Amino acid sequence: MPQLFPPNSNSFVTWAVWAGGIFAVLMIVALPFYARVSNNAVGVPVAQPIDYPHNLHVVQVGLDCRYCHTTVETSNTASVPPTETCMGCHSQLRVGTPQVQAVVDSWNSGTPIAWNRVNELADYVYFNHSAHVTNGVGCSTCHGRMDEMAQVWKNEPLTMGWCLECHRNPATALRPVSEVFNMAYQPLADPKAQLALGATLVEAYHIDTDKLTQCSTCHR
Repeated sequence: MPQLFPPNSNSFVTWAVWAGGIFAVLMIVALPFYARVSNNAVGVPVAQPIDYPHNLHVVQVGLDCRYCHTTVETSNTASVPPTETCMGCHSQLRVGTPQVQAVVDSWNSGTPIAWNRVNELADYVYFNHSAHVTNGVGCSTCHGRMDEMAQVWKNEPLTMGWCLECHRNPATALRPVSEVFNMAYQPLADPKAQLALGATLVEAYHIDTDKLTQCSTCHR
């Protein structure tokens, strides 16, 4: 019977198996790393279809976070305001200016404004805004000083490790519910005093600290 494969076939198969195994290992290591890096552009302003300066609306106009993000206290999502919310003011204010024209065009055409997402979690991560803001986690804890941002950027890495730092010891970050929407609020300067306050708030809010580090809390 004639020889179907050349003498070096065994070596080729051996190298192919080793190369395939090494490639698979590299992919397993590299893909999670890439996922973290590609979604971790902390401090980089995200371009939006309409220039919306939070600092102007929050500080000068005096809008509360909940005026636009209406479901932040009642839902897992904070909600993105529809054009109707913008027109509640801009049907009367700064009418005809270039900055507002895109809002008017959206209103007239019925086409929603395509805002670009700033903070994005993986599809397998469950995050509930209402569970945080109604239990003493301030907006600025995760989103930073929105009242000082002309353009918005991701303020924290939002990685699993970053979230677990708080979940393992929530007393370090909790504040009174009355201060949740206060962008200028700071944890107490004395760490012991903050931990004492936080421990009191953990009890007052009936936070189950054991559940905070269970996988099913965030991965459902």
